[in-house]
Amino acid sequence: MTDLWPETTPGLLRLPSGRLVRGRGLRHPLPDGPAPTYAVYLLGKWPPEVPWEADWLHWPDFRLPGDRDRARDVLGEVWARAATQRVEVACGGGRGRTGTALACLAVLDGVPAAEAVAFVRRHYDRHAVETPWQRRYVRRFPASVGPSHGG
Repeated sequence: MTDLWPETTPGLLRLPSGRLVRGRGLRHPLPDGPAPTYAVYLLGKWPPEVPWEADWLHWPDFRLPGDRDRARDVLGEVWARAATQRVEVACGGGRGRTGTALACLAVLDGVPAAEAVAFVRRHYDRHAVETPWQRRYVRRFPASVGPSHGG
């Protein structure tokens, strides 16, 4: 197992399984401490270059992912890697898209979909998941990881 995030890491969300994921806003300076080993950037355009492994999900501000199947697969990868790696999920401000993605990770971790937004607001940022359609996306997010089955 590689080193995980220190407990004092800003933006850290501990999922019920113990997995740790850092959420952050890219408009803010990179926090002090260790860098992620893997990151997913939720943006409407290509993210800036980073020195660690990173994926990009096309996800415009205040909206939903452009490709829902790919989003499910990438978030499944985030959830799996968070067991042994320092994983980061980030958007521009670190609340709407990041909060939505973190709530989906909570669903994958066993939090009932109807409770996932409240979980993220309680343990990450009280303003996370900003729009009604983002909340609906979380409620409908499949709780299993694996190949997409359409729809």
